[in-house]
Amino acid sequence: MFRDYLDAAILGLVEGLTEFLPVSSTGHIILFDDLLGFNGPPGHVFDVVVQLGAILAVCVVYFSRLWKVAVGLKDDPRAWRFTIAVLLAFLPSAVLGFLLHGFIKSVLFNTTVVCVSLIVGGIAILIVERFVPTPRYHEVERFTAPLALKIGLFQCLALVPGVSRSGATILGALLLGVDRRTAAEFSFFLAIPTMFGATVYDLYKNWSHMSSDGAALIAVGFAVAFVSAIVVIKAFVNFIGRYGFAPFGWYRIAIGALILGMIYL
Repeated sequence: MFRDYLDAAILGLVEGLTEFLPVSSTGHIILFDDLLGFNGPPGHVFDVVVQLGAILAVCVVYFSRLWKVAVGLKDDPRAWRFTIAVLLAFLPSAVLGFLLHGFIKSVLFNTTVVCVSLIVGGIAILIVERFVPTPRYHEVERFTAPLALKIGLFQCLALVPGVSRSGATILGALLLGVDRRTAAEFSFFLAIPTMFGATVYDLYKNWSHMSSDGAALIAVGFAVAFVSAIVVIKAFVNFIGRYGFAPFGWYRIAIGALILGMIYL
């Protein structure tokens, strides 16, 4: 049992370190599930619910901004534009995720899909970094409804494990004229309804299979993901401002190729 809790802590750390980087936290969790031989709750519910710990970190780090938006919904147009942008971007993946939930969990949650997605996504990052257009949007509050919806369509790509939710939304935003910092921050904010919705739906679908031991493992992973994600969020925006996203592209290609080599060679 101690080994299971240790594995849950390791997976929580992996989640917290990768959720907001364009490297696919779900993909890394699936890979580490296999490497550790982790026996968590059925239906990959641990892999999804533990992400909520990282999302809570966003709420803590950006509490003042989110509180200002919540309070401003009464009479502040900027707060309304912020909220509408997040909700519109959330909508496409919510609909597709609901419709394709069973297929994604039963067919796409495997190591080969993750590795191929990591490599393809890494190549996409390197291409976008070279041809990214001049930014036109520097604040979420200035996003138009069509822009937010288009970013949401990019997020749908992340329904495939290994693509990376943050990577898809950030690259999509960059291609649509959003600057790096705003693209990254919008990805953080968009994660809140996206992962909260995924967590609630996964718990609902797997509630009958949950046990006290499974809940305890999730709690451990949740706590570790929360703490580690706080560190990553604070460092990530500064890092991309200095180095861009190319290092993550090369990392994705390297780790995807390495794991594929280990499996098939």
